[in-house]
Amino acid sequence: MKILLLEDNERLATLVANALKSENYIVDIFTDGEEALDNCTNGYQCLILDINVPSLDGISVLESFRLYNLTVPVIIISSNYELDKIQTSYEMGCDDYLKKPFFMYELIHKIKKLCHNEAKLLKFKDNAVFDYIKHSLVRDDEDIKLAKKEILFLELLGKDINRVFSFDEIEEYVWEGEPTTLTNIRALVKRLRKKIPEGSIKIVKGLGYSLDPNEVKIVQKLD
Repeated sequence: MKILLLEDNERLATLVANALKSENYIVDIFTDGEEALDNCTNGYQCLILDINVPSLDGISVLESFRLYNLTVPVIIISSNYELDKIQTSYEMGCDDYLKKPFFMYELIHKIKKLCHNEAKLLKFKDNAVFDYIKHSLVRDDEDIKLAKKEILFLELLGKDINRVFSFDEIEEYVWEGEPTTLTNIRALVKRLRKKIPEGSIKIVKGLGYSLDPNEVKIVQKLD
């Protein structure tokens, strides 16, 4: 995955780039807002923008970028803690706001969470299909409404249908880091089982949940 990083602090930019490259991301560093904006259309799948940079601040870059691209995730990183700056960033279309100083793990986690979606489908045995891009579930040609946590839960399990995802991972991803309980997780699964073939979700006692590869498969979406 190719990432644009706008950061005029050379040391921080190098640290961030090296951390992302260790995760097999391709990173292009820009220190000037105008230059970054001129290059935003070069196939980047994620933008990381500092606010206070030369020539054109990160929020202005974000605002201009959103005029023609509404889908590529944008993360604002800034030492600016002013509420109006944070609000403006979200109003202009940023997907997340990370305050400096931050742990590299935080940034990598946010990128993985925002950019994991691929052009693929989860196909269930019983004529049900979940679309990763549209966040939609269709069963027997009928659109099935999904709540946000149901979408996130399917996205998480669909990352690897042969893997058991722990309760802690579910809490971190589906509840977005907010504390929850096993009762809440079980209730979510119970609701979701009414919308997809019931046997598609397996529980491994004491460990967590997974999808049953005998009931569901991942296929590449053809555009």
